[in-house]
Amino acid sequence: MRNAWWITLALAAGLAGCATVSTVRLQPENVDVGPGMRPIAAIQANATTAYLLFIPIPGNVDLDRVVNRMLIVTAKTMGADKIVDLHFDVTPSGGVWTLRKLLGWRSAEAKGIAVQVDAPADPTADQGPEPAPAPAAAAPAPASTPQASPTER
Repeated sequence: MRNAWWITLALAAGLAGCATVSTVRLQPENVDVGPGMRPIAAIQANATTAYLLFIPIPGNVDLDRVVNRMLIVTAKTMGADKIVDLHFDVTPSGGVWTLRKLLGWRSAEAKGIAVQVDAPADPTADQGPEPAPAPAAAAPAPASTPQASPTER
């Protein structure tokens, strides 16, 4: 009986806090992410922690961890420039959800598509369809107009 209690406690501690990152490579011709971008992979990051009497076991879960330290780091490692179609969710930590910390868990999830940004086809596209005006030669300063004398007024 005593061994069963220790085994249950060891399993609960082992499963209490886990973090996973799942990825799948995408074919650019099958997934549309917008002009000028090429999809690399779909990425999903999950983190879960258990609570026992308001103490997180093994650590705290928040959006910073799953978005910045898991999802974006994985995307940059795969050679992506940006994440598009980003979705995230976290179990609230305030209000009535605080009671869940007595004996429960908290989880966070982030997912998105890692993309590479293609170089623009026309680097001068922002200048418009008409050619830029040629720089004008330095024109001489306009001659000042003579002032009328007080007697001519």
